[in-house]
Amino acid sequence: MSALRCEDVRWAGLWFGVTAALGVWDLLFLNRPAFKRVSIGFVNTFAIAFMTAVCTLVLGWAAAVGLHGLESKGRRVRYILITFAINLARSVPQIVGILFGYIAVASFRESGAWGAGVLMFPLLALCVAVFVFPEMTDLIRERIAHFSASDFYNAMRVCGVRERRIVNLHILWRNSRIHIFNKLISVFGMAVFLLCSVDFIISVGLSSDVNEVSLPVTLGGLLATIDSKQDILAIGYTVTHPQYFPRLFFQHLQGVTVAFLIVFTLLCVHRVSTGFARRHRL
Repeated sequence: MSALRCEDVRWAGLWFGVTAALGVWDLLFLNRPAFKRVSIGFVNTFAIAFMTAVCTLVLGWAAAVGLHGLESKGRRVRYILITFAINLARSVPQIVGILFGYIAVASFRESGAWGAGVLMFPLLALCVAVFVFPEMTDLIRERIAHFSASDFYNAMRVCGVRERRIVNLHILWRNSRIHIFNKLISVFGMAVFLLCSVDFIISVGLSSDVNEVSLPVTLGGLLATIDSKQDILAIGYTVTHPQYFPRLFFQHLQGVTVAFLIVFTLLCVHRVSTGFARRHRL
């Protein structure tokens, strides 16, 4: 039972350990320009994914609390409009919506709408969060609805506690933060997957208006480079030529590293989220 309770900690530790060991191996055997590209792509990918989780939390929390307030006050028109906007974002396939968002951000960047690229990371994170936050909104609204039907909620209302304080402090922070944090872990993994997928699609030339100069380097973009493609093909070559396998970790290290980081990270995030939910019996 204790092993199950620590499953999320073990997988988080495994990710840090394996990633650190891979970094040392790359430092020793990967050429300097490639090592620099992989390092930058790794940092950029996780920075944007983290910002996406933050934006998702802010958007989801604001939308859920706002809808609860409008519903309780009987403001049907505003409630319907906001619900329609959220459902509209939900109806658009995430890959498609994020793809066009990326193209728009890169186009504005090249047109000089913003000076330096300081806002690129937050804007790209916001593009992803817009199509992910409805899930967070659903979770928070479910928690509010659950506690709103309890005696705890009615008792605090009778005692004169303000509605906003009940919802934000007592329901969401004190009684639901574990559920929200677990959802944020899943959102982080989802963001990594979506970022890598969209960057890969863009990097292989879907849009002639967006290139590696327009957008920051990420693991998905690195996976689409010609060097990484050749490295990935070399992995397939080892299926029929097993004796070639040891050369993957020396001659094809960039593609192997990028592909492994993406797959291993997604696996670890899934197991961390699952283990966290089991440990807290969510």
